[in-house]
Parts: sequence; structure tokens; C-alpha cells
Amino acid sequence: MAMFMIYVENIYEKLKHFWESKTIQRLLSKVLVVTFLLSAIVSLLRYKGWIDFGNESLNNPFFAIDISFTMLLIAELMSLIFILPKSVAKSVGKQFELLSLIYIRSAFKEFSHIHKMQWDEMGESVYYMFAYAFTAIAIFTIMGFVYKYQKHSKICDFERDQRRFIRGKKFIALLLLLAFIGIGIFDIKNFISDGVYLRSFHVFYEALIFSDILILLIALRYTLDYYKIFRYSAFVLATIFIRISLTVEKPYNLITGLVAAFFVLVVTITYNYFLPVEKLKKDF
Repeated sequence: MAMFMIYVENIYEKLKHFWESKTIQRLLSKVLVVTFLLSAIVSLLRYKGWIDFGNESLNNPFFAIDISFTMLLIAELMSLIFILPKSVAKSVGKQFELLSLIYIRSAFKEFSHIHKMQWDEMGESVYYMFAYAFTAIAIFTIMGFVYKYQKHSKICDFERDQRRFIRGKKFIALLLLLAFIGIGIFDIKNFISDGVYLRSFHVFYEALIFSDILILLIALRYTLDYYKIFRYSAFVLATIFIRISLTVEKPYNLITGLVAAFFVLVVTITYNYFLPVEKLKKDF
């Protein structure tokens, strides 16, 4: 079993190094730019009626913005998978970064609903544009304070146990990567057959919730420290809140996402306040 986990760790490290390499990052940037330009041209041609793919989503000139942001979110989801084994705090932080980007993308989508620059026609869309934008910047601000006050502590007291725990998280990350690829293939297949791109972020977050809970249960093998387990459990709960915010109707999705970010900030500040006390208790 130990050899298998070492083999899994080597695969994970190679994939992580490949994804985070400067070559891939440059390639990703070029793909995003080319995709935006091509989709903008296709949308314009479809809007003018010069071509017809039988897909109404291409009729909107702002489709280029939507697909470009969707690809950016996909890239961020990949980065999240490789952050997962580092720490629960970094993983949760990355998830809220993704949520803020989803809200920004939603603000652009609201703008795409405006066809006439008259308040009677665009009033509701403008309202939600501001709602999404200011909720995104509120989460951005809250997470800035979370990162500022964040203090990391190892879940395990012994280095050997810590290595085993990290290897276990890397194994789960690889399983999550397979789930991510499977969801992507399903969305692409559905887009080709039905002309509808599902953007199954909520499905991926469901898999992420299960992976976080699994990591939490594995952590119980190495520690029963109340403060660490409570913090870990609270962050997993925040992941569930994010999942809820992706499915409920607006404006409740915005309220849920904002409250979830504030919840993480409170947990972080409270944990940091009591962390010195816990260390003193161990020393005593």
C-alpha cells in the first residue's frame, strides 16, 4: 500500500508540475484570447444572419464573453484540484475566488440580456449587474482579510503522519481530476448533441464536497484535536454553502455566497485567537 501511495504521489507531482509550468500558462492565455476572438466573430456572423449553426446561444453578441469566462473558470477549477492537497484553508480560499469569478461572469450575462438602452427594458438586468458585481467585490475583500489573518497549523503532530496524510489528499485530488474530466466530457457531448452547454460547476462542487468530507474523515485518523477538527469541518461546511449559492435563485444565491465568505472569516479569526491557548495547553 505504501508503494502504491508513493506511485500515486509521483503521478500527482508530475501532473501538477505540468499544469503549473510557464509553457502551459502561456498556452492557456493564448487559447483564451483566440477563443474570445473566434467566438466573437462567430456570434457577430450569426447575429447578422450570415451563418446559422442552429444554436440560439450563438445569436447573442456577448456569447464570446460568456465562453471566455467559462474557459477561465475551467482553468481555475483545474488549479483548485492541485491546491487541494496543500491545506484546507488554501482550498476553501480558492473556491471563494472561483465563486467571485462566477458572480462577475453572471454580471456580464445580465448585461447580455439588455437589448434596448431604455430603463424600462434594462432596469432589472442593471440591478442584478450591480448586485453580482458588488457581491463579487465584497467576497474579494473578505477573502483578502482571510488570507491576511490566516495561520496555518499542521493537522498531524508527527512528520511521518503528515506525509501520509498529504499523500492521501493527493490520491483524492487525482480522483477529483478524473471526475472533472468526466463532467467536462459529458458537457461537451451534451453541447454537440443538443446545442446546450450545461456548465456543470454545481456537479463538480458536489464531488468537491464529498472529497472534502472524505479528507476530514481521514484526518480523524491522525488527530482528534477539537480546534483543528472544528476548523476543518467549518471549512467543509463553507463548501456546502458555496454549492447552495450556485443553485438557489437570485438574489438568494448572492446572499448565501456572501454569508458563506463572512462565515469563513469569522472561523479564521476565532481559530487564530484561540490557537495560542491550544498550544499552551499542549505544552502544559
